[in-house]
Amino acid sequence: MGDVQITWVQGEQFVGTDSTNHSVVLSTAKNGTGSKPSDMLLIALGACTAVDVVGILGKKRQNLTGMQIKVSGQQDADPPWTFRKIHIQFSVHGKGLSERAVEQAIQLSEEKYCSVAATLRGVAEITNSYQIVEDTHE
Repeated sequence: MGDVQITWVQGEQFVGTDSTNHSVVLSTAKNGTGSKPSDMLLIALGACTAVDVVGILGKKRQNLTGMQIKVSGQQDADPPWTFRKIHIQFSVHGKGLSERAVEQAIQLSEEKYCSVAATLRGVAEITNSYQIVEDTHE
């Protein structure tokens, strides 16, 4: 079970504390101090799938050396600005990574393991793409 706490600081600024007592500053776009809550949803999706993909590739004995994920979302123009399309773009770095292993890891995360994707799937269309970057460092 996930329990979090949101504490109002001032104006439109808040601090969110997660179930492991880690905190993040939240605010509106106008304020500029802290992350927008809607952006945090995209971050949560990216982080959820990142944890899965790293874990799955590790179990597949893939030599992963780095990964960046960019998550882009399209929202409705009117309140409540619901996300309708979300695209996750993976840049996976490693030595001799198997394209099949990367594809399977992303698919397993999206379809089976990522709770954030499972929650959003009924409202937003989630797509993904990836590139594999060969790490040439010794």
